[in-house]
Amino acid sequence: MSQEWLEQSIIVLTGIGEKMLQRFARRSLFTLNDLLFHLPVRYQDKTRIVPIARLRVGDHYLVKGELIDCHIQQGKRAVLSCTIDDGTSVLNLRFFHFNQRQVTGLKKALEQGKWLTCFGEAKYGRQTLEIIHPEYRIINKNQLIQMDESLTPVYPTTEGLSQLVLLNAIQQVIEKLQQNTQKPDAEPSAHADKPLAHAKEPSASDKEPSANKKPSRAGLIEDFFPHSMRQELNFPTLSEALIYLHAPPPDCSVFELMEGHDPYRGRLVFEELLAHQLSMKSAYQKHQQYYAFALRTPARTVKKHYSAQFLQQLSFKLTQAQQTVVDEIALDVQKNQPMQRLVQGDVGSGKTVVAALAALFAMENGFQAALMAPTELLAEQHRINFQQWLQALDLKVGWLSGKSTAKQRRESLAQIADGSVQMIIGTHALFQESVIFKRLGLVIIDEQHRFGVHQRLALLQKGENKAIAVNQEDEKISFYPHQLIMTATPIPRTLAMTAYADLDCSVIDELPPGRTPVETVVLSEQRRNDVLHRVHNACLNKRQAYWVCTLIEESEVLQCQAAEKTHAMLLSQFPDIAIGLVHGRMKTAEKQAVMQSFKQGDISMLVATTVIEVGVDVPNASLMIIENAERLGLSQLHQLRGRVGRGTQSSVCVLMYSHPLSKNGKSRLMTLRETNDGFEVARKDLALRGPGELLGTRQTGLAEMKIADIIRDQQLIPKVNDIAQRLMDEYPQSVTPIINRWIGQKAQYQNV
Repeated sequence: MSQEWLEQSIIVLTGIGEKMLQRFARRSLFTLNDLLFHLPVRYQDKTRIVPIARLRVGDHYLVKGELIDCHIQQGKRAVLSCTIDDGTSVLNLRFFHFNQRQVTGLKKALEQGKWLTCFGEAKYGRQTLEIIHPEYRIINKNQLIQMDESLTPVYPTTEGLSQLVLLNAIQQVIEKLQQNTQKPDAEPSAHADKPLAHAKEPSASDKEPSANKKPSRAGLIEDFFPHSMRQELNFPTLSEALIYLHAPPPDCSVFELMEGHDPYRGRLVFEELLAHQLSMKSAYQKHQQYYAFALRTPARTVKKHYSAQFLQQLSFKLTQAQQTVVDEIALDVQKNQPMQRLVQGDVGSGKTVVAALAALFAMENGFQAALMAPTELLAEQHRINFQQWLQALDLKVGWLSGKSTAKQRRESLAQIADGSVQMIIGTHALFQESVIFKRLGLVIIDEQHRFGVHQRLALLQKGENKAIAVNQEDEKISFYPHQLIMTATPIPRTLAMTAYADLDCSVIDELPPGRTPVETVVLSEQRRNDVLHRVHNACLNKRQAYWVCTLIEESEVLQCQAAEKTHAMLLSQFPDIAIGLVHGRMKTAEKQAVMQSFKQGDISMLVATTVIEVGVDVPNASLMIIENAERLGLSQLHQLRGRVGRGTQSSVCVLMYSHPLSKNGKSRLMTLRETNDGFEVARKDLALRGPGELLGTRQTGLAEMKIADIIRDQQLIPKVNDIAQRLMDEYPQSVTPIINRWIGQKAQYQNV
């Protein structure tokens, strides 16, 4: 039987009809192969009775005991509370979501003195451990209990697709796989284990592995992982690993199984991380090879004409870290390959100046540069900075945003198309189809994790396949713009190796001289009056402050309403100081006027939503008050805190929280109080919230892995990175099949 068997529709399985097929499709389960790689999220152990004294909170157990108490607790709803004793300890069972009649009937069934088995998750109760709504069965005291022969896997499912139906379907595939799995001494795959002397782009035949090629150890599924590497890593075959996870033996350790400590789960975890790494590296390699040789991108000779003038007009010198990154960019833009560089830098490290120099490298060679920012306010701040910097160089800055009027938009589009503006700044409006650049040579994306993958790709493609004259003979060729991606959310090195493997990474790890550390204070909202009094006095003494309003809802309308209400309250309470208001629903001109007044010192206190999170630079602002700080993530709080401490005077950030404060919320706020280091903040944020929020990867698949956990398994990433490179160099024919098996179509949308 060949690999083609697994490509069949799941409708060939017993118990699957057309209606059920649609339910499976909701979980993207279409073929037998999809089912095989739909892996359990946990297991139920009904193979043995566990003494109550040995139960651990958070795990599921099968227990047996005598009912020693059973009574109804009255309240808003009736609750049946029972206690069982197995001789080692006691366990409470609680049943609710019933009406009075149902609870009374259940109490009669569970009389004191009866014996029963029950299964469920052990949790902390008031006085002892408890199981809420356990599965239970009344038995005789000495009855021989029929238990499962193996652990029961629990799969990710969806509405209308029960565990029983899903389990039945997957078991049919596993049984067929078990029947056709060859013995361990079978020959390795000829397809996967032929090293190539030199790396090359996989051919069409490599991308579509033939069913006639000899499979490795398993007769039904081809193992694309090279036999020699599998032996080196001491991994089982793919077939053995899949069978073990879908049908684990009763004597295995559930803890080790779920934590990935066993070689079977470890093999699949490693391969899934490998698939993502290969996908990223392949994207990088494709960009480098294709545009270097097919498009023949002309080398951009950096003349350093504009850039030298720009550096002279600055009132400060670049830090060593900034200069290092600028030098790296200068080398990149002189190559035939398009630059793909990520610049990570903590809040206030000077990424915008680096971006300006990169833009000047493009402009002094006759190209346009485009900078895309995620919010109107941040884009506006960039426009002001770039206009001030470039005006002296006789370079023009264009502007395009979703809130531009029809007339402004027409004028901007015309200027962008005819090349009369060299620097174009805007929001997501830059990637719309109607925007046509004349000679787009550099794309700068600020706070890249705020954009969807498709949005970033759309802007990059603006410069693709455009024929332009590049030499005196008027020869016309196509080119692809360089790309510079910036983020003020630094991430740990191991995570960067996976998330940004398709980019060259630079880090600005040094703050400009003269910056003072920000003192962070954590206070309960019960001390609001104290905070108001101190902020008022500070403003009277010529200091400036931000007052940030947050809501747990993501609605921009509600957040703006909260800011307006706070603004009105502060105006009535402090009529002797000037208080401004900025939120996302204000008109662009109105917002900009308020920000300019604040920057000039005409406004003492600025009430705002989190729109001021990035990009706002007011050196005299030295106070930041954040309401309901426990509702925000660590990285967002760190970004907001970065709006102060930009001048020479001491700065304070007050994090006000509401009661009750959760353990997780307390941990976040204490982290901010203890450190100003963005990398340490990001590391903590990663541990608390996962990579999705930190990277904006929900659309890339990195945060949606089947079995790997980027946080739990991060210690594997350096080895995964090494194996990925060796695979691409020695076994390029294995790369595409491994990517397709684990990622499929999502691979094309990895960080482009």
